[in-house]
Amino acid sequence: MKRYATMPAMRIILPCLLASALISPLSRAQAPAGAPVFEVTPVHSNIRFQVKASVDIKGKFDKWGATLTFQSTDVSTGALEIRIQADSVDTGSGMKNGKLKGKDFFDVANYPEMVFTSTKIAQTAPDHFEVDGNLTIKGVSNPEKLTLIVSNKESHLGDIEGKMIFNRKNYGMNKGIPFISIADLVELNFNLKIKHTGGPKLALETQS
Repeated sequence: MKRYATMPAMRIILPCLLASALISPLSRAQAPAGAPVFEVTPVHSNIRFQVKASVDIKGKFDKWGATLTFQSTDVSTGALEIRIQADSVDTGSGMKNGKLKGKDFFDVANYPEMVFTSTKIAQTAPDHFEVDGNLTIKGVSNPEKLTLIVSNKESHLGDIEGKMIFNRKNYGMNKGIPFISIADLVELNFNLKIKHTGGPKLALETQS
């Protein structure tokens, strides 16, 4: 018989859920009656990236937000949308920031946002979840996968670690930076603290 946990509920997808406190306010998605409601604690939340290169290329996005809705306590009914403001990229280097914002990479003048929209959410292990969806960068959309690990099940505050790896060349980012050798794969990391604020808990499988 399958057993279900009561709290870890939404820690799975809130990687970007209501991150409105980090950027201009996003309208909160309206959850139907009987659906769980969660919020991100923004002080402890961030989205970072890294690319293997001859000179470190890693940093964060200072402006991002997301909406997440559930139709019921079944995690598979969740829908997640993440929006990252590409021009908020911060590597700690003005030269690198400028290059990443330019036409060879994010081209922020013409494509200000990177968007991930989920198409499927599934629990793969007691603390592990996979979110399939479409990632759009520079007007190009490709299917990608976001993996999530949840911890701190016993409290109303939960930690989420999420990871997505994509090939930059699939999004028209084919060039490099002078004198720096850059790998093709980009890793996005989501570190979030979330809180269950209303409605029932999600029904999560804990073991077979």
